[in-house]
Amino acid sequence: MKKLLLLLALVASPAFADDVLHLFNWNNAVSPETIKRFEARCKCTVKESYFGSMEEALAKLTGGAQGFDVIGPSNYGIPPLAKQGLLQPLDKKKLPNFKHLDPAFTDTALDRGNTYSVPYDFTVTLVGYNANRLKALGINAASWAVVFDPKVLAKIKGKVTVLDDPREVIAAALRYNGHSANSTDPAHLSQAVATIRAARPYWAAFNSQSYIKELTLGNIWVALGYSNDLYQAKLDAEAAKRPFTIGYSLQREGNGMTADSFVIHKRAPRPDLAHRFIDFMLEGKNAAEITNNIGAGNPNVAARPFIAKSLLAIPVINPDHVTASRLEQLSDLDAATRRAWNRAWTEIKMGR
Repeated sequence: MKKLLLLLALVASPAFADDVLHLFNWNNAVSPETIKRFEARCKCTVKESYFGSMEEALAKLTGGAQGFDVIGPSNYGIPPLAKQGLLQPLDKKKLPNFKHLDPAFTDTALDRGNTYSVPYDFTVTLVGYNANRLKALGINAASWAVVFDPKVLAKIKGKVTVLDDPREVIAAALRYNGHSANSTDPAHLSQAVATIRAARPYWAAFNSQSYIKELTLGNIWVALGYSNDLYQAKLDAEAAKRPFTIGYSLQREGNGMTADSFVIHKRAPRPDLAHRFIDFMLEGKNAAEITNNIGAGNPNVAARPFIAKSLLAIPVINPDHVTASRLEQLSDLDAATRRAWNRAWTEIKMGR
């Protein structure tokens, strides 16, 4: 009888104990509607958790956090995760839709042969601003000076925020000073840190979470942020009929472009669902929803017919060859440089 009951229990149980996919990603990167469609297709549940910066995600993952199936890091976060043995190689046979990706976004130096990663969007780091306020003050946002030059900042003191992200803010300061955002020269870092320290007293906050809202409400006038967030801020201001316009533009000293990818955790509880989810997100319509919903750029060629024409006309969302040539993708930093950046960032935020 006991053997019979055990057999019945096994037959009644699903092939896996829990049909749950655990997704660790940027907030709002994948829309609820897309998630619901995947859940319906796979007869599973998706549980999402979020991070606000790549440094936060790396700290959590390298600190031993487990239980995730799919992670959505910025591409420069892939090498350190791979080096620490936290990623498992992808089974390309389970990803037939990989063929839809633009070759310009595959086989990069950050993950040769896409051993671990599948790119799903990209954003540009730039300046968003209250166009009415800056025009009245005679300030041009086409230079990083609007974020770093004390003479300019004196006119907008307390109305500027920057991302709470050392990789992005230090990178912008490096560009402002005429250097590559990927420079490992200690002298360049020192110059960038000095620039940030001089500007910091004029900033309202380090803010990666609510700067869209603050910009939309008119509480801040300048934000160093991501193109998709600033696109959303512009839409929100228009929907709320604010008496001002939110603009965003590239800076003449150069801007960063960061692609995000899906990877699978080395100890993913459900690597089978992870592969199904990634391939699902590579379908043209599903991939396009990322751009249509949050205004991020898209590396998926099959997505283009489904992306709103109005978005395809925006250079920072769909850059042409000239614009793309001005964008510098962040690369992985060596361990010594990463430690130096993190130490400098800690001191900056402590006001030292």
